[in-house]
Amino acid sequence: MNLLYNSTRNAEEKVTASEAVLKGLAGDGGLFVPEYIPKLDVTMDELKGMSYQDTAYAVMKQFLTDYTEEELKYCINSAYDEKFDTEVIAPLVKVGDTYHLELFHGATIAFKDMALSILPYLLTTAAKKNNVTKEIVILTATSGDTGKAALAGFADVPGTKIIVFYPKGGVSRIQELQMVTQKGENTSVVAIHGNFDNAQSGVKEIFEDKELKEELEKAGYQFSSANSINIGRLVPQVVYYVYAYAKLLENEEIVPGEEINVTVPTGNFGNILAAYYAKQMGVPIGKLICASNENKVLFDFFQTGVYDRNREFILTSSPSMDILISSNLERLIYTVAGQNPEINARLMAQLKDRGVYEITPEMREKLEDFVGGFATEEDCRETIRRTYERTGYVMDTHTAVAASVCAQYKKDSGDDRKCLVASTASPYKFIHSVMTAIDEKYGSADELALVDELSRISQTDIPDAIKEIRSADIRHHHECDAQCMKEKVKEILGV
Repeated sequence: MNLLYNSTRNAEEKVTASEAVLKGLAGDGGLFVPEYIPKLDVTMDELKGMSYQDTAYAVMKQFLTDYTEEELKYCINSAYDEKFDTEVIAPLVKVGDTYHLELFHGATIAFKDMALSILPYLLTTAAKKNNVTKEIVILTATSGDTGKAALAGFADVPGTKIIVFYPKGGVSRIQELQMVTQKGENTSVVAIHGNFDNAQSGVKEIFEDKELKEELEKAGYQFSSANSINIGRLVPQVVYYVYAYAKLLENEEIVPGEEINVTVPTGNFGNILAAYYAKQMGVPIGKLICASNENKVLFDFFQTGVYDRNREFILTSSPSMDILISSNLERLIYTVAGQNPEINARLMAQLKDRGVYEITPEMREKLEDFVGGFATEEDCRETIRRTYERTGYVMDTHTAVAASVCAQYKKDSGDDRKCLVASTASPYKFIHSVMTAIDEKYGSADELALVDELSRISQTDIPDAIKEIRSADIRHHHECDAQCMKEKVKEILGV
């Protein structure tokens, strides 16, 4: 039986999984959600012996029901191959008393690779299934990691073009170099004068622009998204939480049925929402600990039930979390509103018009799976330094936010369940912040000059992604004001 998807803002718009992947965003600006969260049809005992690829099929076949077994296995096996530097794809590492799920072993050394390695295959397969003849233009806003992972995934994929917008000065130097050196005849990168929220809002406005849509259709183009608003990004992320639990079981770190807590460094809310979906599928997860940096809009929301983006935007050492509008939260709001699109649409309109909304006490009660926490810049530095001194393990700034919040939650709550930390980026990606946290003597060094030193102290190999950018040419020079993004898209496409 086909699992259909509908818009969070309109129950009448129902599409298949492949149509949802293809569209990216619903016509009314809502996000596509499955009509229900399917249950796993394999036991944990069966899962614990499976490879990452087999686990991916067991999870994704439940969501993407109009893809054939052959199509889905082709997408999975094409994505999770030798471009990952470890056969297990997502290693589990015990660090002190927590388990780090390392999601950064892909081509661009961040967790976005886990979904963006497979999205081009899901999308091009969906295009064939739905007889699409137009060229698909992938339009994406990035706070640093999605951009490079999407560019790498879609580079020179036939029938596609990709345009990525990022906030100038709002990403690490390594992140910027990874994007502006990207090869591929169909790739474009644009630095906007503004922050990530400006970029994300600009992309959403372009998607909702009906006149532009008609103009592009006449020119032979149609839009889709590689942001986590695309269900084709979210579903692959559910996989690694299922996989991690099965591996903890296989390694006899937990007993069958034992609940674990999961801590996720959170910006756009997609990664932690995937953990919530894994719990709904039947994975024994206790608390979902939502870790924020000093842009703690989500922490405040879970504390008060009020989502308020009217605040100072703070640039931190964990830039992928420097977000005040967490787009994927809309999927959770829709769920706790009893899948009522009218209530959700009203709240999203309030967010757009006034920058704030408040959920009802009844809706708040349905958020009991979640706990909010936040880490200051000092907490983050201290966690990196202390963990390195005690264990020799080096983590990036985003993972440090999660590790800090996880430790604080354990201390405050007395909850002694074992905890899985989503380790979302390689320390090489935020090398200057990581190295100065370990020792301030590195403060004046150039980022790329610190690469060999990090390799030495962490006893890890320098990732290929870093080796490549050391000598790569700058290929992308586009810049524009945030309000001129539409014109920039037309200019790039020659419309």
